[in-house]
Amino acid sequence: MSRIGKKPIPLPSGVKVQIGEQLQVTGPKGSLTVPIPPGIKIEQKDGKLELLRDSDQHAALHGLTRALAANAVQGVSTGFTRELDIVGIGYRADIKGKVATFTLGYSHPIEVLLPEGVEMRVDKVAGSPIQNLQVRLVLTGRDRQLLGQVAANIRALRKPDPYKNKGVRYTGEALRKKVGKTGAGAK
Repeated sequence: MSRIGKKPIPLPSGVKVQIGEQLQVTGPKGSLTVPIPPGIKIEQKDGKLELLRDSDQHAALHGLTRALAANAVQGVSTGFTRELDIVGIGYRADIKGKVATFTLGYSHPIEVLLPEGVEMRVDKVAGSPIQNLQVRLVLTGRDRQLLGQVAANIRALRKPDPYKNKGVRYTGEALRKKVGKTGAGAK
């Protein structure tokens, strides 16, 4: 039996679900749909969603569907947040509407169009324990998968350099600094 699949999903107040071909979850932050694979049934009892499967043949999709449904419920009620840090002298980020502009040490600024449902806020950080930290990006949205993909795309613009630790990283990401060349002229 799937440990994750058999856990019920509590429904917060203000969240409504419609069960059909797909699970439609509506809340204060918007609405999301979750596909229901064949062999999986969703029942609503006492303010909770319970997922049941027909047989052990559908075990792999049982936990997956429950996790997707739980993410949809949390996304439309409270939403998700992902934070990134931009580290480096002269590295900046600005946002105007749905277009984020990054200056990351290249010869040109990089513009990123944020998809619908993802919001970005730019915070300036002063006196941070991380050297050269100037900008913190806070991404918020209701769709966890989309939010994580946007955060990964922004991080890929300038991955953290292992020698100088400059670049875009997730907040709290542990980096191992490598030692550069030592004694290049010594024999």
